[in-house]
Amino acid sequence: MRLLLLKQDEISSLEERLDLTDAGEVHELFLGCSRLDSNAERQQTLDKLRVALAEYDEHIFVFGPRLRRVSRILTTWLVACLLLLPVIILFIISSPVGRLLTVVASAAGFLSAVSALTEARTIEIFAAGASFQAHVIYLHKIQITWFKDLDVPEVFGFLRNQATPFSIDSPSGEKLYAWHILPIELYRHNEATLISESSGFASDLTKRHAFKLLHDDPDALLVIHMHGAAGTVGSGYRVPSYRAISAGKPDKIHVLTFDYGGFGRSRGQPTERSVCLDAIAVVEWALKVAKVPPSRIVIFGQSLGTAVSLAIAEHFALQSPPTLFAGHVLVAPFVDVATLMATYKIAKTIPLLSPVAKIPPLFNYLKQYIHHHWSSKDRVVGYIHANEANGEKYHITIIHAEDDYDIPWTHSKELYWHAVNATRAAGVSHRELEEAMDVKKKYLGPAGSVFEWNTENGVIREEILKTGLHDVIMGNPIVTLAVMRIFSSIQVGSLESQLIR
Repeated sequence: MRLLLLKQDEISSLEERLDLTDAGEVHELFLGCSRLDSNAERQQTLDKLRVALAEYDEHIFVFGPRLRRVSRILTTWLVACLLLLPVIILFIISSPVGRLLTVVASAAGFLSAVSALTEARTIEIFAAGASFQAHVIYLHKIQITWFKDLDVPEVFGFLRNQATPFSIDSPSGEKLYAWHILPIELYRHNEATLISESSGFASDLTKRHAFKLLHDDPDALLVIHMHGAAGTVGSGYRVPSYRAISAGKPDKIHVLTFDYGGFGRSRGQPTERSVCLDAIAVVEWALKVAKVPPSRIVIFGQSLGTAVSLAIAEHFALQSPPTLFAGHVLVAPFVDVATLMATYKIAKTIPLLSPVAKIPPLFNYLKQYIHHHWSSKDRVVGYIHANEANGEKYHITIIHAEDDYDIPWTHSKELYWHAVNATRAAGVSHRELEEAMDVKKKYLGPAGSVFEWNTENGVIREEILKTGLHDVIMGNPIVTLAVMRIFSSIQVGSLESQLIR
């Protein structure tokens, strides 16, 4: 078993070498496009990575396909039960001391069991590499749509052919699983044609009537939905979120949602780089295949999806010429992975690493083992700096609930300051922002509070709700209104430009 950890470490080293090679790349447009890549060093690293991954798989799966599948299912259920057991106990026990002892005992037992099975030290387990961390950060193997067929969206409450499953090519050569969802009023006007078509997965979406309704309508609006960790496009509160997004203009707002590589039916292994490249591929499909201009596209992200959304925003803003979308809606964002680790509490009670974070040398030591950084604070700064320098219009809405026990709402507060601070060359101090909020912030009682920072080029809006949890908030009217507000501002701006002409 120790050999598996060594293989993971080898894979992690190769991924780091690949990141270093990418960091020195001049033509960022071609990153991940292997068919157009002429960088010999990257190709050599990728070849070694393919061999290492193949050897890793050989060491894990030495049985036939059926036994392999059975072993995966049994292992997944066993691990899920072991991990859920202490969580269940935490909800039963009300005593803080009892909860603390449960967490300590569970963590010690888990690490001891893994150490015994792998003959590895605890620190080796923690630093086992990007592959191990990927399962912890992305939770991509937890489907949450068991016993439901994603190719049959009707089982998730959609009308026949209201949601069309299809695939988008990713830079890795794999297929990204996606849904195109029609707004309800548009569906009603085209119901007869839609129900007459065959349903299910579309091998060629361009031949479907639903695609033509998006492609051929010069006034069609599109929201690209980037979901959080775990699950698939059909999991949890994501389906209600799609309905909330299109509710503001039920005859115009289409939704495009997809699973990152390694999630659901999208094959691959998620890394920060691969997830970003997957998202870029989806956005480029919307621009080049669906032919929807960026001014009619809103990028929506929730939880992990907010980090992906900001990575996409910065990537396209730094292109020459820049590509700017109508706006970005960020629901329950986080500052970066390290800060999330330092603030996360199990069951909103037991701190994960906050005691360690109070000892900077120790926490900094642990941070060096983090392979997936997702620094949203740096990316929102890069995005706003680029737009302010180029005089480009932009719109960001940050939404968070105070009772979110997965990602504390203070992350939004900190991320918001980083965004506002980037609007001026001299910066904006925390005190200056607080003074502005004292004057202009609107307190809405049980509905929370709203504050908006405006510049000549951009709008940065913060909406903090009292309730909404981490996922429920996605399907609430606050999301509907956020999307409507962005699209309305773009249409008003377009009208003003026509009047000036």
